[in-house]
Amino acid sequence: MLKGDNGMATTDLYIKNMVCPRCIKVVTGILNAHHLQVAGVELGKATVKGTPEPQQLQAIAEALDKEGFALIDDKKQQLVAGIKSIVIEKVHHSDLDEMKENFSSLLAGKLHKDYHYLSNLFSELEGTTIEQYIIQQKIERVKELLVYNELSLSEISYKLGYSSVAHLSAQFKKVTGLTPSKFKQLKAPERISIDKL
Repeated sequence: MLKGDNGMATTDLYIKNMVCPRCIKVVTGILNAHHLQVAGVELGKATVKGTPEPQQLQAIAEALDKEGFALIDDKKQQLVAGIKSIVIEKVHHSDLDEMKENFSSLLAGKLHKDYHYLSNLFSELEGTTIEQYIIQQKIERVKELLVYNELSLSEISYKLGYSSVAHLSAQFKKVTGLTPSKFKQLKAPERISIDKL
């Protein structure tokens, strides 16, 4: 429990599978429907004023579950959810020109933990590395940008922080089995839902 700006105690609720601004809206609606004072909601976390009662938390967990979310009470799972939320926010919902920051510094700074610890924890619980998770997210973003056809591959490469178009193309082919140009030629290109990565 933390103290909010007005001195009132707040509680952080960690929520799995929040991947977009619409998720924030749905979660806010669920919390309001359960008569909680919402202090703030971001990807992966909601802050409410006061301390919810156990039966209130159970009802919220059930309501979240119906919408495809999950309330997380394990501290390690909360950190992993935090890592995923930060990566998704950065790759899918921030200005692409901001992609120059090093993810290890970003994650360590935002989560107030040593990156080596975060990396080991993520690998242990997810069975993949943070780096692989970032690559998967970036490739999904590349697919999205290719489908929209608003940017050249060179612009996409630069905006997503790749060292070159060749590096992006090689990584894209390794993950999808296709070159970016072949992917673009598909009639109904296959995309993966962010929460499934």
